[in-house]
Amino acid sequence: MSEDFYDVLGVGKDASEDEIKQAYRKKAAEYHPDVSDAEDAEEKFKQVKKAKEVLTDDQKRQAYDRLGHERFEQAEKRGGFDQGAGGAGGFGGGRGGDPFGGQGGMGGINDIFEQFFGGGQGGQRGQSRGPQPGRDLRTQISLDFEEVYEGVEKQVTISRPGHCDTCEGEGHPPDADVETCPECNGQGRVTRVQQTPLGRVQETQTCRRCEGEGELYDEQCADCGGDGVVAEEASLSVEIPPGVQHGQTIRMGGEGAVGEPGAPRGDLIIEISVADHEDFEREGDDLYYRLPVSFPQAVFGDTVEIETLGGRVELEIPEGTQSGETFRLRDKGMPHLRRRGEGDLFVQVHVVTPSDLNEEQREALEAFAEAGGEDIEVKKGFFEKIESFF
Repeated sequence: MSEDFYDVLGVGKDASEDEIKQAYRKKAAEYHPDVSDAEDAEEKFKQVKKAKEVLTDDQKRQAYDRLGHERFEQAEKRGGFDQGAGGAGGFGGGRGGDPFGGQGGMGGINDIFEQFFGGGQGGQRGQSRGPQPGRDLRTQISLDFEEVYEGVEKQVTISRPGHCDTCEGEGHPPDADVETCPECNGQGRVTRVQQTPLGRVQETQTCRRCEGEGELYDEQCADCGGDGVVAEEASLSVEIPPGVQHGQTIRMGGEGAVGEPGAPRGDLIIEISVADHEDFEREGDDLYYRLPVSFPQAVFGDTVEIETLGGRVELEIPEGTQSGETFRLRDKGMPHLRRRGEGDLFVQVHVVTPSDLNEEQREALEAFAEAGGEDIEVKKGFFEKIESFF
Protein backbone atom coordinates (compact mmCIF):
# COMPACT_ATOMS: atom_id res chain seq x y z
CA MET A 1 0.00 0.00 0.00
CA SER A 2 1.47 3.38 -1.00
CA GLU A 3 1.90 6.29 1.43
CA ASP A 4 -0.62 9.05 2.04
CA PHE A 5 0.06 11.92 -0.38
CA TYR A 6 0.17 14.54 2.39
CA ASP A 7 2.77 12.47 4.27
CA VAL A 8 4.77 11.99 1.07
CA LEU A 9 5.14 15.77 0.71
CA GLY A 10 5.41 16.41 4.44
CA VAL A 11 2.51 18.88 4.60
CA GLY A 12 -0.72 19.08 6.55
CA LYS A 13 -4.15 18.58 5.06
CA ASP A 14 -4.76 22.32 5.31
CA ALA A 15 -1.71 23.14 3.17
CA SER A 16 -2.25 25.75 0.50
CA GLU A 17 -1.49 25.04 -3.14
CA ASP A 18 1.63 27.19 -2.89
CA GLU A 19 2.80 25.24 0.14
CA ILE A 20 2.24 21.96 -1.70
CA LYS A 21 4.17 23.23 -4.67
CA GLN A 22 7.04 24.38 -2.47
CA ALA A 23 7.10 21.07 -0.60
CA TYR A 24 7.15 19.22 -3.92
CA ARG A 25 10.20 21.12 -5.12
CA LYS A 26 12.09 20.38 -1.92
CA LYS A 27 11.17 16.69 -1.98
CA ALA A 28 11.90 16.40 -5.69
CA ALA A 29 15.35 17.85 -5.12
CA GLU A 30 15.90 15.45 -2.20
CA TYR A 31 14.83 12.26 -4.00
CA HIS A 32 15.87 13.06 -7.57
CA PRO A 33 17.70 9.91 -8.80
CA ASP A 34 20.58 12.08 -10.00
CA VAL A 35 21.03 13.50 -6.50
CA SER A 36 20.01 10.89 -3.94
CA ASP A 37 22.05 7.76 -3.16
CA ALA A 38 19.09 6.02 -1.51
CA GLU A 39 18.08 2.71 -3.08
CA ASP A 40 14.42 3.72 -3.16
CA ALA A 41 15.09 7.24 -4.50
CA GLU A 42 13.44 6.59 -7.85
CA GLU A 43 10.30 5.19 -6.25
CA LYS A 44 10.17 8.08 -3.75
CA PHE A 45 10.56 10.54 -6.61
CA LYS A 46 7.59 8.97 -8.42
CA GLN A 47 5.46 9.16 -5.26
CA VAL A 48 6.33 12.83 -4.80
CA LYS A 49 5.31 13.63 -8.38
CA LYS A 50 2.07 11.69 -8.02
CA ALA A 51 1.23 13.43 -4.74
CA LYS A 52 1.82 16.84 -6.27
CA GLU A 53 -0.29 15.97 -9.33
CA VAL A 54 -3.27 15.02 -7.19
CA LEU A 55 -3.06 17.68 -4.49
CA THR A 56 -2.67 20.60 -6.92
CA ASP A 57 -5.76 19.57 -8.88
CA ASP A 58 -8.81 20.95 -7.10
CA GLN A 59 -11.19 18.23 -8.21
CA LYS A 60 -8.82 15.38 -7.52
CA ARG A 61 -7.87 16.79 -4.15
CA GLN A 62 -11.49 17.10 -3.06
CA ALA A 63 -12.11 13.49 -4.04
CA TYR A 64 -8.89 12.38 -2.33
CA ASP A 65 -9.87 14.06 0.94
CA ARG A 66 -13.38 12.66 0.76
CA LEU A 67 -12.46 9.08 -0.15
CA GLY A 68 -9.15 8.63 1.59
CA HIS A 69 -5.92 7.36 0.07
CA GLU A 70 -6.74 3.70 -0.49
CA ARG A 71 -10.23 4.21 -1.94
CA PHE A 72 -8.98 7.05 -4.13
CA GLU A 73 -6.30 4.85 -5.69
CA GLN A 74 -8.81 2.06 -6.22
CA ALA A 75 -11.15 4.50 -7.93
CA GLU A 76 -8.37 5.74 -10.20
CA LYS A 77 -7.54 2.19 -11.24
CA ARG A 78 -11.19 1.59 -12.07
CA GLY A 79 -11.40 4.78 -14.11
CA GLY A 80 -13.90 6.23 -11.67
CA PHE A 81 -12.95 9.88 -12.18
CA ASP A 82 -14.02 10.44 -15.78
CA GLN A 83 -16.64 13.03 -16.64
CA GLY A 84 -19.97 11.61 -15.67
CA ALA A 85 -23.29 12.22 -14.09
CA GLY A 86 -21.76 13.23 -10.82
CA GLY A 87 -20.66 16.63 -12.10
CA ALA A 88 -17.22 17.92 -13.04
CA GLY A 89 -14.94 14.94 -13.50
CA GLY A 90 -16.99 12.76 -11.18
CA PHE A 91 -15.63 14.69 -8.19
CA GLY A 92 -18.85 16.51 -7.27
CA GLY A 93 -21.17 15.82 -4.40
CA GLY A 94 -23.73 13.85 -6.48
CA ARG A 95 -24.10 10.11 -6.12
CA GLY A 96 -22.86 9.47 -9.63
CA GLY A 97 -19.54 11.05 -8.79
CA ASP A 98 -18.60 8.53 -6.11
CA PRO A 99 -17.78 5.09 -7.62
CA PHE A 100 -18.11 3.61 -4.15
CA GLY A 101 -21.64 4.84 -3.54
CA GLY A 102 -20.71 7.57 -1.09
CA GLN A 103 -23.30 10.12 -0.14
CA GLY A 104 -23.60 13.19 -2.35
CA GLY A 105 -25.60 16.37 -2.40
CA MET A 106 -26.11 17.88 1.03
CA GLY A 107 -24.38 14.82 2.53
CA GLY A 108 -21.07 16.55 1.76
CA ILE A 109 -21.89 19.70 3.73
CA ASN A 110 -19.21 18.88 6.34
CA ASP A 111 -16.57 18.75 3.63
CA ILE A 112 -17.70 22.16 2.38
CA PHE A 113 -17.53 23.70 5.86
CA GLU A 114 -14.11 22.19 6.38
CA GLN A 115 -12.85 23.41 3.04
CA PHE A 116 -13.95 27.03 3.37
CA PHE A 117 -14.22 27.71 7.10
CA GLY A 118 -12.44 25.05 9.13
CA GLY A 119 -8.80 25.44 8.22
CA GLY A 120 -9.32 22.96 5.44
CA GLN A 121 -7.87 23.00 1.98
CA GLY A 122 -9.44 26.21 0.75
CA GLY A 123 -8.80 28.41 3.79
CA GLN A 124 -5.14 29.22 3.14
CA ARG A 125 -4.91 28.72 -0.60
CA GLY A 126 -3.83 31.53 -2.78
CA GLN A 127 -1.42 32.95 -0.20
CA SER A 128 2.14 33.10 -1.50
CA ARG A 129 5.18 33.14 0.73
CA GLY A 130 7.60 33.81 -2.11
CA PRO A 131 10.36 31.55 -3.40
CA GLN A 132 11.56 29.16 -0.74
CA PRO A 133 15.25 28.78 0.19
CA GLY A 134 16.99 25.44 -0.29
CA ARG A 135 17.02 22.83 2.46
CA ASP A 136 19.89 22.43 4.91
CA LEU A 137 22.35 19.59 4.39
CA ARG A 138 24.40 17.73 7.01
CA THR A 139 27.83 16.13 7.00
CA GLN A 140 30.43 15.07 9.58
CA ILE A 141 34.11 15.80 10.22
CA SER A 142 36.30 13.59 12.46
CA LEU A 143 39.04 15.15 14.62
CA ASP A 144 41.63 13.93 17.11
CA PHE A 145 42.52 15.62 20.42
CA GLU A 146 45.57 17.38 18.97
CA GLU A 147 43.47 18.95 16.18
CA VAL A 148 40.87 20.09 18.69
CA TYR A 149 43.59 21.62 20.89
CA GLU A 150 45.28 23.55 18.08
CA GLY A 151 42.31 24.23 15.78
CA VAL A 152 42.55 23.07 12.19
CA GLU A 153 41.40 23.73 8.65
CA LYS A 154 39.70 20.75 7.04
CA GLN A 155 38.50 20.00 3.54
CA VAL A 156 35.08 18.42 3.08
CA THR A 157 33.52 17.19 -0.15
CA ILE A 158 29.75 16.92 -0.43
CA SER A 159 27.20 16.08 -3.10
CA ARG A 160 24.32 18.54 -3.11
CA PRO A 161 21.41 19.62 -5.33
CA GLY A 162 22.34 22.52 -7.59
CA HIS A 163 20.87 24.43 -10.49
CA CYS A 164 21.18 22.66 -13.82
CA ASP A 165 23.85 24.48 -15.87
CA THR A 166 22.28 23.41 -19.14
CA CYS A 167 19.00 25.22 -18.55
CA GLU A 168 20.20 27.52 -15.73
CA GLY A 169 17.61 26.02 -13.42
CA GLU A 170 14.68 26.86 -15.67
CA GLY A 171 13.79 23.26 -16.51
CA HIS A 172 13.69 23.81 -20.27
CA PRO A 173 16.25 24.47 -23.03
CA PRO A 174 16.97 28.14 -23.75
CA ASP A 175 15.69 27.75 -27.30
CA ALA A 176 12.48 25.96 -26.37
CA ASP A 177 9.31 27.36 -27.90
CA VAL A 178 7.23 29.26 -25.38
CA GLU A 179 3.58 30.21 -25.28
CA THR A 180 1.41 32.08 -22.85
CA CYS A 181 -0.43 29.71 -20.56
CA PRO A 182 -4.04 29.62 -21.79
CA GLU A 183 -5.37 28.69 -18.37
CA CYS A 184 -4.19 31.80 -16.55
CA ASN A 185 -3.50 34.06 -19.54
CA GLY A 186 0.09 34.49 -18.42
CA GLN A 187 -0.81 35.69 -14.94
CA GLY A 188 0.41 32.60 -13.13
CA ARG A 189 -2.73 32.61 -11.00
CA VAL A 190 -6.34 31.76 -11.63
CA THR A 191 -9.53 32.80 -9.87
CA ARG A 192 -12.28 30.26 -9.50
CA VAL A 193 -15.83 30.73 -8.33
CA GLN A 194 -17.63 27.80 -6.73
CA GLN A 195 -21.28 27.57 -5.89
CA THR A 196 -21.80 26.14 -2.39
CA PRO A 197 -24.81 25.80 -0.09
CA LEU A 198 -23.42 28.91 1.63
CA GLY A 199 -23.30 30.95 -1.54
CA ARG A 200 -20.69 31.77 -4.15
CA VAL A 201 -17.10 31.36 -2.97
CA GLN A 202 -14.20 32.86 -4.89
CA GLU A 203 -10.58 31.86 -4.43
CA THR A 204 -7.34 32.67 -6.23
CA GLN A 205 -4.74 29.95 -6.70
CA THR A 206 -1.45 29.36 -8.40
CA CYS A 207 -2.11 28.08 -11.90
CA ARG A 208 -1.61 24.31 -11.80
CA ARG A 209 -0.88 24.06 -15.51
CA CYS A 210 2.12 26.40 -15.66
CA GLU A 211 2.90 26.19 -11.91
CA GLY A 212 2.75 29.96 -11.57
CA GLU A 213 5.19 30.70 -14.38
CA GLY A 214 2.58 32.09 -16.76
CA GLU A 215 4.33 30.38 -19.67
CA LEU A 216 4.44 26.88 -21.18
CA TYR A 217 7.39 25.33 -23.01
CA ASP A 218 7.27 22.68 -25.68
CA GLU A 219 10.11 20.58 -24.21
CA GLN A 220 11.92 19.85 -20.96
CA CYS A 221 15.64 20.01 -20.29
CA ALA A 222 17.13 16.60 -21.04
CA ASP A 223 19.75 16.87 -18.28
CA CYS A 224 17.46 17.64 -15.34
CA GLY A 225 14.14 16.25 -16.61
CA GLY A 226 12.45 19.62 -16.23
CA ASP A 227 13.18 19.99 -12.51
CA GLY A 228 15.99 22.50 -12.98
CA VAL A 229 18.04 20.62 -10.36
CA VAL A 230 20.98 18.23 -10.71
CA ALA A 231 23.58 16.76 -8.37
CA GLU A 232 26.78 18.75 -7.99
CA GLU A 233 29.96 18.00 -6.06
CA ALA A 234 31.47 20.74 -3.92
CA SER A 235 34.79 20.82 -2.07
CA LEU A 236 34.75 23.24 0.85
CA SER A 237 37.35 24.47 3.31
CA VAL A 238 36.16 24.47 6.93
CA GLU A 239 37.86 26.38 9.74
CA ILE A 240 37.60 24.39 12.98
CA PRO A 241 38.22 26.65 16.01
CA PRO A 242 40.20 25.33 19.00
CA GLY A 243 38.17 23.79 21.79
CA VAL A 244 35.22 22.32 19.88
CA GLN A 245 33.55 19.35 21.53
CA HIS A 246 32.20 16.06 20.24
CA GLY A 247 28.66 16.50 18.91
CA GLN A 248 28.86 20.26 18.36
CA THR A 249 27.99 21.63 14.94
CA ILE A 250 29.35 24.29 12.62
CA ARG A 251 26.96 26.00 10.22
CA MET A 252 28.19 27.18 6.83
CA GLY A 253 25.61 29.57 5.45
CA GLY A 254 24.60 29.24 1.82
CA GLU A 255 26.40 25.94 1.22
CA GLY A 256 23.36 23.64 1.34
CA ALA A 257 20.86 22.64 -1.36
CA VAL A 258 19.83 25.11 -4.02
CA GLY A 259 16.61 27.03 -3.41
CA GLU A 260 13.78 27.97 -5.72
CA PRO A 261 14.69 30.52 -8.40
CA GLY A 262 15.34 33.83 -6.69
CA ALA A 263 15.81 32.25 -3.25
CA PRO A 264 19.09 31.51 -1.43
CA ARG A 265 20.65 28.13 -0.84
CA GLY A 266 20.18 26.32 2.42
CA ASP A 267 23.02 25.90 4.91
CA LEU A 268 25.55 23.12 5.43
CA ILE A 269 25.58 21.83 9.00
CA ILE A 270 28.82 20.06 9.96
CA GLU A 271 28.75 17.77 12.99
CA ILE A 272 32.03 17.40 14.88
CA SER A 273 33.18 13.92 15.88
CA VAL A 274 36.18 13.74 18.25
CA ALA A 275 38.06 10.45 18.61
CA ASP A 276 38.96 9.16 22.09
CA HIS A 277 42.52 9.73 23.33
CA GLU A 278 44.57 6.87 24.73
CA ASP A 279 45.86 8.95 27.68
CA PHE A 280 43.39 11.75 28.36
CA GLU A 281 39.71 11.84 29.23
CA ARG A 282 37.75 15.04 28.66
CA GLU A 283 34.96 16.64 30.67
CA GLY A 284 34.06 20.03 29.23
CA ASP A 285 37.37 21.84 28.84
CA ASP A 286 39.12 19.89 31.63
CA LEU A 287 41.33 16.87 30.98
CA TYR A 288 42.01 13.89 33.25
CA TYR A 289 45.19 11.81 33.24
CA ARG A 290 46.26 8.73 35.21
CA LEU A 291 49.92 8.86 36.22
CA PRO A 292 51.64 5.61 37.25
CA VAL A 293 54.42 6.07 39.87
CA SER A 294 56.63 3.59 41.65
CA PHE A 295 56.40 2.75 45.33
CA PRO A 296 59.62 4.66 46.19
CA GLN A 297 58.42 7.73 44.24
CA ALA A 298 55.22 7.82 46.28
CA VAL A 299 57.11 7.31 49.55
CA PHE A 300 60.02 9.70 49.07
CA GLY A 301 58.45 12.15 46.58
CA ASP A 302 59.76 13.01 43.12
CA THR A 303 59.57 15.44 40.22
CA VAL A 304 58.14 13.87 37.05
CA GLU A 305 57.51 15.09 33.52
CA ILE A 306 54.07 14.78 31.94
CA GLU A 307 53.35 15.06 28.21
CA THR A 308 50.36 17.36 27.84
CA LEU A 309 48.66 18.50 24.62
CA GLY A 310 50.58 21.77 24.91
CA GLY A 311 53.99 20.22 25.62
CA ARG A 312 55.91 18.66 28.51
CA VAL A 313 55.40 20.02 32.03
CA GLU A 314 56.83 19.11 35.43
CA LEU A 315 54.76 17.84 38.34
CA GLU A 316 56.01 17.73 41.93
CA ILE A 317 54.92 14.55 43.73
CA PRO A 318 55.10 15.23 47.47
CA GLU A 319 56.59 12.77 49.91
CA GLY A 320 54.03 10.25 51.14
CA THR A 321 51.65 10.63 48.22
CA GLN A 322 48.78 8.11 48.38
CA SER A 323 47.54 6.07 45.44
CA GLY A 324 44.47 7.80 43.94
CA GLU A 325 45.51 11.29 45.06
CA THR A 326 44.76 13.95 42.40
CA PHE A 327 46.79 17.03 41.49
CA ARG A 328 45.54 20.00 39.48
CA LEU A 329 47.58 21.71 36.76
CA ARG A 330 45.83 24.94 35.89
CA ASP A 331 45.41 26.02 32.26
CA LYS A 332 46.78 22.74 30.90
CA GLY A 333 43.48 21.42 29.55
CA MET A 334 41.52 22.20 26.38
CA PRO A 335 41.14 25.78 25.10
CA HIS A 336 37.85 27.50 25.87
CA LEU A 337 35.84 27.74 22.66
CA ARG A 338 35.95 31.26 21.20
CA ARG A 339 37.27 32.85 24.40
CA ARG A 340 40.55 33.17 26.19
CA GLY A 341 42.06 30.63 28.53
CA GLU A 342 42.09 26.88 28.89
CA GLY A 343 40.64 24.27 31.16
CA ASP A 344 42.69 22.41 33.75
CA LEU A 345 44.54 19.10 33.74
CA PHE A 346 43.81 16.77 36.66
CA VAL A 347 46.50 14.18 37.30
CA GLN A 348 45.54 11.17 39.42
CA VAL A 349 48.45 9.23 40.87
CA HIS A 350 48.40 5.42 40.85
CA VAL A 351 51.11 3.62 42.76
CA VAL A 352 52.35 0.62 40.80
CA THR A 353 53.06 -2.50 42.87
CA PRO A 354 56.24 -4.21 41.61
CA SER A 355 55.77 -7.74 40.31
CA ASP A 356 59.35 -8.81 39.55
CA LEU A 357 61.90 -8.11 42.35
CA ASN A 358 65.54 -9.13 42.56
CA GLU A 359 66.88 -10.60 45.78
CA GLU A 360 68.22 -7.30 47.10
CA GLN A 361 64.90 -5.52 46.55
CA ARG A 362 63.02 -8.35 48.20
CA GLU A 363 65.21 -8.33 51.29
CA ALA A 364 64.90 -4.57 51.58
CA LEU A 365 61.13 -4.67 51.46
CA GLU A 366 61.00 -7.52 53.98
CA ALA A 367 63.18 -5.51 56.32
CA PHE A 368 60.98 -2.48 55.78
CA ALA A 369 57.86 -4.42 56.65
CA GLU A 370 59.42 -6.07 59.72
CA ALA A 371 60.64 -2.70 60.96
CA GLY A 372 57.02 -1.63 61.01
CA GLY A 373 56.02 -4.63 63.12
CA GLU A 374 54.51 -6.56 60.22
CA ASP A 375 54.97 -10.37 60.36
CA ILE A 376 55.73 -11.25 56.73
CA GLU A 377 54.98 -14.65 55.25
CA VAL A 378 56.48 -14.35 51.79
CA LYS A 379 54.82 -17.48 50.43
CA LYS A 380 51.37 -16.26 51.40
CA GLY A 381 51.07 -12.97 49.58
CA PHE A 382 54.00 -10.75 50.48
CA PHE A 383 52.87 -7.82 48.38
CA GLU A 384 49.31 -8.12 49.63
CA LYS A 385 50.73 -7.65 53.11
CA ILE A 386 52.70 -4.61 51.96
CA GLU A 387 49.61 -3.14 50.36
CA SER A 388 47.51 -3.64 53.51
CA PHE A 389 50.25 -2.09 55.57
CA PHE A 390 50.09 1.14 53.64
